Amino acid sequence: MDQTVNYPMLVRQLLALTEDVPYETANLANVSALLWQALPDINWAGFYKMEDGCLILGPFQGKPACIRIPLGRGVCGTAAAEDRVQLVPNVHDFPGHIACDSASNSEIVVPLHKDGNIWGVLDIDSPTVGRFTAEDRAGLELVAAALEERL
Repeated sequence: MDQTVNYPMLVRQLLALTEDVPYETANLANVSALLWQALPDINWAGFYKMEDGCLILGPFQGKPACIRIPLGRGVCGTAAAEDRVQLVPNVHDFPGHIACDSASNSEIVVPLHKDGNIWGVLDIDSPTVGRFTAEDRAGLELVAAALEERL
């Protein structure tokens, strides 16, 4: 399966979808749907927003998910606590992994910022071990930077 994603085009689409839209939930919903359509071989794409010191589920595409993730727990909580992208080839090897969907085998989580602080995270899962590459990481960091302009 061809895993190539045109990330610059994806960023342009994200910016077009969110231009002059002042509604955070609507923008996050559309961006999760855009990622869901654009990224091959994924089974979850969405957001967790920092609220009251933990991550709370936001708009997403995929199966129902964990609602609350404490900082430092699981891949999402670690990404937020360390303010660092987590690219995990096999989630079953990640200490403290939270299995919201047992079909997920790899994951990438990109921190999102607003006003210089952690706003939340972009979380994408795949049923395929090793699905996410350094190219995906660089591309999703571009997506995150574009989205941060709209938060």
